[in-house]
Amino acid sequence: MVESALVDWSRAQFALTAAYHWIFVPLTLGLAVVMAVMETIYVVKKDDFWKRTAKFWMKLFAINFAIGIATGIILEFEFGTNWSNYSWFVGDIFGAPLAIEGIFAFFMEATFFAVMFFGWEKISKKLHLASTWFVAIGSAISALWILIANSWMQHPVGMEFNPDTVRHEMVDFWALVLNPVAVSKFFHAVFSGWMTGSIFVIGVSCWYLLNKRETKFALASIRVAAIVGIIGTMALMLSGDSSGIHVGKYQPMKLAAAEGLEDGGTRAPFSIVPGIEIPGMLSILATHDINGYVPGINQILDGYTTPDGVRHLSAEEKMERGRTALSAFEKYRSLKDINPAAAASARKVLDENVEYFGYGYIDNPEELVPNVTLIYWAFRVMVGFGMFLLLLMILVLWMEWKGKIENMRWLQWISLLSIPLVYLAGQAGWIVAEAGRQPWTIEGLLPVKAAVSSVSVGAVQTTFFIFVAVFTLFLVIEMRILIKAIKQGPEVE
Repeated sequence: MVESALVDWSRAQFALTAAYHWIFVPLTLGLAVVMAVMETIYVVKKDDFWKRTAKFWMKLFAINFAIGIATGIILEFEFGTNWSNYSWFVGDIFGAPLAIEGIFAFFMEATFFAVMFFGWEKISKKLHLASTWFVAIGSAISALWILIANSWMQHPVGMEFNPDTVRHEMVDFWALVLNPVAVSKFFHAVFSGWMTGSIFVIGVSCWYLLNKRETKFALASIRVAAIVGIIGTMALMLSGDSSGIHVGKYQPMKLAAAEGLEDGGTRAPFSIVPGIEIPGMLSILATHDINGYVPGINQILDGYTTPDGVRHLSAEEKMERGRTALSAFEKYRSLKDINPAAAASARKVLDENVEYFGYGYIDNPEELVPNVTLIYWAFRVMVGFGMFLLLLMILVLWMEWKGKIENMRWLQWISLLSIPLVYLAGQAGWIVAEAGRQPWTIEGLLPVKAAVSSVSVGAVQTTFFIFVAVFTLFLVIEMRILIKAIKQGPEVE
């Protein structure tokens, strides 16, 4: 087995790239909708003020969009450079949605982006509006296919293991596309983007109010962004509820870690913070039944039987069946050309235990427990900041509607300083999703230590620090360009 340092550095490099990429993605998703709504108002009202407003936010969108592409491309290349065993093992499945995203969604997004950004005076208002909405839709479709790929890693469906090619191969494309985890994750990610874009617009607009500039523009932007953000955050909560059900069903260890739940059962409590619990609430969130059974970490490791009589194997039992699957696989490979009958017998044993194939690589049951402290607090950062930002948007919209926000400098400062909070909430959400399923690259099928490439630790360390420097430079460049554009303000009427 590969050395742990290689796995740790490969994970760190991929996490670094993903975290930087997610700085740009949610703003793209959210700002696209905000500017499309503003341009719709312009076309309906035929008021050039709204054209000027939409063009300003479109300029900030373009800056963010351009920088985000670079980190996304590097992220996809890392599947081949750092995780080649993973790419070989499931490339037939994982590559399909990524290819569709690149060929269809990204090209659609990029094509209409050019029409949108450069076509203001060259095409009709309605055609330009359509191109703006197609950019927003294309951004969402791009996220959809990437999240279908990611969700398959969380809940693998629609495939069979082929021992002759040593690959998992797709047998049901629509099972992959309609994966229930993918559906909830898609809406959760997109609506988190709406919240991010809205908080960004509100915060920047409040900067103008603090500096007593572009007051009409700022107030109008706050109104549109707050409405989009409130709708998006409400939908985000609904998708989060659906996601909680799926995590409880398909990834119980992640749920137990997110709650710090060592011993579960029926009427499982929800922990707000250590020492403060709501009785029965976790059962409601995970099963929609206050009497629903939620296993804790100890039950998942030791094995348990639910009240309806369904028995779940212990970690040791899964590991034993995994080792049986690996042994049968090796026997099949060695005998298939010289003893077909014995090979067929080994193949039958493999098929009976292939569900636990990945557990054969696990050396100790404790490896199956993710970093509970990290997951527990990341979940609370995500939920806590999300609730705060929802209340903030409601307050801001109410005060704007009452005509008071222009003179409420404390609320303007809170709105401006809340921009980093929405990014922290998004990053925390991805920590829960990705670190929460460790040690698995693919849940139950392939642990990270079996997915990593055969490269030197030094090579990964070197590229890690290069990426730190390059990505930080990207971020600094974007922030400088954004700040310069914000200081310049919208075009003069």
